[in-house]
Amino acid sequence: MSTFKFLFLAVLGLSLSLADASAQKRHMPEWMEDAIFYQVYPSSFMDTDGDGIGDLPGIKQKLDYIQSLGVNTVWMNPTFESGWEDGGYDIIDFYKIDPRFGTNDDMVALIEDAHSRGMKVLLDLVAGHSSDKNPWFIESSQGTNMHYSDYYIWADDLESNNQGVDQAAIQVAPMMRGRFVEGNYPRAKYYQRNAGPFQPALNYGFANPDPNHPWEQSVNDPGPQAMRRELRNIMQFWFEKGVDGFRVDMAASLVKNDQGSRENIKLWSEIRSWMEQEWPECVLVSEWGNPAIAVEAGFHMDFMFHFGIPGYPQMLFARETPFGNYGRNWTYPYCYFDLAAKGEIKTFVDSYLDAWNKTRGSGYISIPSSNHDYQRPNVGTRNTIDQLKVTMTFFLTMPGVPIINYGDEIGMKFYMDLPSKEGSGNRSGVRTPMQWTTGYNAGYSTCAPEKLYLPIDTDGGALTVEAQENDPNSLLNYTRALLALRKSSPALGNDADWELVSNVDQPYPMVYKRTDGKETYLIALNPGKAGVTAKIAHQDGKVAQIMAGSSRKNSYKFGKDTDTIKMDGVSALVYKIQ
Repeated sequence: MSTFKFLFLAVLGLSLSLADASAQKRHMPEWMEDAIFYQVYPSSFMDTDGDGIGDLPGIKQKLDYIQSLGVNTVWMNPTFESGWEDGGYDIIDFYKIDPRFGTNDDMVALIEDAHSRGMKVLLDLVAGHSSDKNPWFIESSQGTNMHYSDYYIWADDLESNNQGVDQAAIQVAPMMRGRFVEGNYPRAKYYQRNAGPFQPALNYGFANPDPNHPWEQSVNDPGPQAMRRELRNIMQFWFEKGVDGFRVDMAASLVKNDQGSRENIKLWSEIRSWMEQEWPECVLVSEWGNPAIAVEAGFHMDFMFHFGIPGYPQMLFARETPFGNYGRNWTYPYCYFDLAAKGEIKTFVDSYLDAWNKTRGSGYISIPSSNHDYQRPNVGTRNTIDQLKVTMTFFLTMPGVPIINYGDEIGMKFYMDLPSKEGSGNRSGVRTPMQWTTGYNAGYSTCAPEKLYLPIDTDGGALTVEAQENDPNSLLNYTRALLALRKSSPALGNDADWELVSNVDQPYPMVYKRTDGKETYLIALNPGKAGVTAKIAHQDGKVAQIMAGSSRKNSYKFGKDTDTIKMDGVSALVYKIQ
């Protein structure tokens, strides 16, 4: 996410309305019930041709490893031909794999190999904008009566389109005029952007066109309707290549001036209906940040993460870390997963339960371990394997679809103070190369170290797959064990019940229940450095068997009305109640 993209989302979040309590009943592919996602940033995963940049053959080469985690779905960040001014999110050709990664044939080979293993593959779809180097944009800039003329939004009148000038954006890019960019093209002087100045907005129309703004076309006008057909064409092209779905970047950004997102909801609902007719086993994952609205719009899944509904930052972003005050006015002094044990969980619990109750049975919420847009769990003072085991227990025992960002399973660091790479800004630290071995370039590439996509820090070789493979106490094998346990019991799965059983106002430890009506698990988390005790309502059982965890000193005692859990510092426990 670029600075410009964050500015857009910050404004968007103010206008989103709550979705109806019951979303329209739609078909859910059965494979989503057991889906476990693994996110790959292709430029950083595995380089097979020695140029220092990852590629599709490299991802294919590592499918054995990905599958060994217990993962069954791979989501890749943008792979289409790009101008590389925003990490691949500025698309030149939506129908072509970027040459840095390989070819369309390489993508098909990767998909076929994944499918042979029973794995799914999702691509990133940048639906709301393209690169200004895209041939559509170049043709559109020349005149009004060509095929792609109305794929973009053009204006000549600065005075009337300069409503609500984005002063922060102007400081970054002086050619910006509010949501418009000054360009002096033959067609017109200004075009509307969707994120950065090099990311012109694709024209899906305006929810409430202003008659005084001739550039504001209705969603039903020919240009916006043609753009919708193009979007379906892109999706179908890749569905026919075997792709199992898309994660949609900035999913709420397509229709402009859409207060309450009603027209964007309508657009995606139409896409979902089309998919259910033509591609019923394929899925849509949104970068919306408001699961209730995204699921109403037709997405199978949405994220709870660093923007949108509150809760994720309060759990994971310490204020002294790079994203702990990422352009926002956070009011919390401490995050929950912190040694100080001064955080709170009420914001997360209230927000999560609200979204879960509105989407359950209709779609999924994902709480990612991290992603390409914000810091990893290993950051700041949260930097030991024991601490990371506590966070991983949380990520992999909540309902919905878990997503592990590549490298989080071995505790890769958020690498501080790296230079911006292809528009990454301070996100470079989460896009560093995957650390495979203790040898040269961590086994990622044979290139000279100075040619690496970004620098590597393996902590002396400890934070590598090779070092952790045969260590029974490693984070890698702990992650595998948690996913194996989750797979073995529907009570820990994507659809089972969730209930906080500890006191929300006494957050350490946080104890929650997972059950499918047949089996019951309790998960207890204590990220603080001091030992803690929790009294919870009596659970119907006689034995609390530890199925997973990282606690050395612990006890579970059943009582008549209350049960008591004791834990040592920086620990996590998964109990099966029998």
